[in-house]
Amino acid sequence: MRVYIPATVAMLRTLVAEGELHPVSRTAFAVTPSLREAYSSGDDEELAEVAMNEAARASLRLIAAGIEDETDAGVVDGGVVHRRAVIAADVEDPTLRPDLDDAVVRLKNPLRMDEVASVHLDLEGAEEAVGKAVAVVDAADVGDPDAEFVLGDAEDHILAWYATQELPFLLALL
Repeated sequence: MRVYIPATVAMLRTLVAEGELHPVSRTAFAVTPSLREAYSSGDDEELAEVAMNEAARASLRLIAAGIEDETDAGVVDGGVVHRRAVIAADVEDPTLRPDLDDAVVRLKNPLRMDEVASVHLDLEGAEEAVGKAVAVVDAADVGDPDAEFVLGDAEDHILAWYATQELPFLLALL
């Protein structure tokens, strides 16, 4: 099943260096039966975009957590990169989690590099909007309309597609 795993640039670096990644709670997003039922129309490609957008929003939460971890550790400018990252991968039999949300699945194992189909990452021009969105993602989750507007600015930036063999070179440039 094709899944979309929220990530950060630091997580991508780990994936390249170690050849595998332990996603947070092994959470990913996919075109699930629950997601199909939630939409009255839409083909698999459109539903895959919905799942990827959910993963991109979850990436904002991971970036926020990385900043919080650095702040707690006393790091002044630790270099958290304000770019959403999503890993598209083909994995076997993830566990469906409709109790969490329509598109949520849980991976049974750590993600291996040979399962990765592509990586999607914000371009440099999105960093300012992503930085602002990271600061308000929790407020947006509870329905704050101003925070949703800020999030929308970040989500207006389309994630760039990268083949797996491009990933080491891409990360070296960041």
